[in-house]
Amino acid sequence: MSDITPGKKLIEGKTKIVYELPNNQVLLQSKDRITAGDGARAHDMKGKAAISTATTSKIFELLNNAGIKTHFIKQHTDTAFIGINCDMIPLEFVTRRVATGSFLRRHEGVKEGYRFCPVKSEYFYKDDANHDPQWSVEQIISAKLTHGGVIIGKDELDIMTKTTVCVFEILEKAWASLDCSLIDMKIEYGINRETGEILLADIVDSDSWRLWPAGDRRLMKDKQVYRELKEVTAEGLEQVKRNFEWVAERVEKLMPKPHARAVVLMGSATDTEHGEKIRSTCKSFGVPCELRVTSAHKGTDETMKILAEYEGEGFPTVFIAVAGRSNGLGPVLSGNSTWPVINCPPVKADWGSQDIWSSLRLPSGLGCATVMSPEAAGLAAAQILSLNDHVIWSRLRAKQVNTWIGLIHADKKVRNDK
Repeated sequence: MSDITPGKKLIEGKTKIVYELPNNQVLLQSKDRITAGDGARAHDMKGKAAISTATTSKIFELLNNAGIKTHFIKQHTDTAFIGINCDMIPLEFVTRRVATGSFLRRHEGVKEGYRFCPVKSEYFYKDDANHDPQWSVEQIISAKLTHGGVIIGKDELDIMTKTTVCVFEILEKAWASLDCSLIDMKIEYGINRETGEILLADIVDSDSWRLWPAGDRRLMKDKQVYRELKEVTAEGLEQVKRNFEWVAERVEKLMPKPHARAVVLMGSATDTEHGEKIRSTCKSFGVPCELRVTSAHKGTDETMKILAEYEGEGFPTVFIAVAGRSNGLGPVLSGNSTWPVINCPPVKADWGSQDIWSSLRLPSGLGCATVMSPEAAGLAAAQILSLNDHVIWSRLRAKQVNTWIGLIHADKKVRNDK
């Protein structure tokens, strides 16, 4: 991977250098440097570049996997990664779950620990000389910032704000899986220089957030430890480095393999096409899905054996019953299992309205739901399993946001076509 030759230096910041590469790409090279207070405090920290690159690469991989649009392409070396060439927007998007830090200084009377539900969104204009002043929505829109040929107006700000909240929620759930509380974080965006698309960009590492293990501020593992050092000593810097290493090690665990699945049980092999549509939707959300053929009417004993097989493994499972005409499969599964069962009958035009009743009209004590489309069945299974799997949840959440963004773009196009 070292065969890439960086082109001209595009920009150099306090902690990184960006070099031009062919094909609208850049190389982001991190430095062994830590700063705070708009650069008023700055020190060399050997090994920080590698720690930062490892952390940001894994975070971007997690977000890319979820469906968030980012500039990250791949890690190149221990201290650098390759991204899409973006014209950076000089705004920091800050999301807060808990009131602490500068928020308390700016809002006298609010006690540390106040919890924002929904999360709090704030914007800061990147200007070191003026200490990155906070900007309102109105200030941002009025400024008409233009980057990558795009004027940052209400639509663009709404898209970035919505995406920022989604990014925070995805990472919040991921860290919660390791009993760590994501308190707040800042991210930045850029405009793809070729396509004009808004992308999450820059770096996301331990400089970007406050992270409190077990929700305890005294255990914080972020850059705040460096900020609060009364005197920066070698021992103090070593503690900060150990904290960053602690984070980098745990980032590796934020995207585990799914510990959940859906099982589609079909009453006949002729239902395979219907079942494959369900499986395709499940896979799009990261849900492993298996297809089985069994008839509750013609092979009840075998249906019970299959049910016992899956329950005996103790692996979180949603059963999806695909059976038309007289649907005994879903109700039998529901009556003999404590796990969720979804009916998704392969309705045919001739007897469709009558066949549906065999899925809807259930004996007392049964709770299997019924949906009509295979896509809806896969979505419902993913939503159920996402309650205990943050990776599946993140894909669902990102899909919702991307759908919302698509509507904003469509509305803007219609307005501009007048």
